[in-house]
Amino acid sequence: MRHAKVKKREIRPDPIFQNKLVAKLINKIMQSGKKTVAEHEVYQAFELIKKKNEEPLSVYEKALQNVAPRMEVRPRRVGGASYQVPQEVRSERRITLSLRWLIDAAKKRSSKEYHGFSEKLAAEILDASQNTGEAIKKRDIMHRMAEANKAFAHFRW
Repeated sequence: MRHAKVKKREIRPDPIFQNKLVAKLINKIMQSGKKTVAEHEVYQAFELIKKKNEEPLSVYEKALQNVAPRMEVRPRRVGGASYQVPQEVRSERRITLSLRWLIDAAKKRSSKEYHGFSEKLAAEILDASQNTGEAIKKRDIMHRMAEANKAFAHFRW
């Protein structure tokens, strides 16, 4: 290896819930360094979840657990051919993927029925906590691909 191992940056918990997963969600939503805007959107989404008589933090954590993929396929070149080899997903990547899918699914929701991003995010988190929604579909597609390519599992490295 040419470079020294890069140290993982320690992420600070968010100011209201003192939770690192919420802080990661805020950082993932943030655009152009506007963290307060991202915080406002997330906390507003959590308020909407609270209005539905649910504990926002537990609903959010359950949604993340439901969306997190267990298996994924990664390309592996063997003798001139590329195979999609199924592998287990590392815990860090699991969280990253589930956050990305939740946010993308929230952004893709129709703007006709929702007024802002916070409403879309709240709806997607609620759906994901109940094992429905676009983010869950994304996870299922990934699991199906891993299952379909089980025959190439012996190419693991």
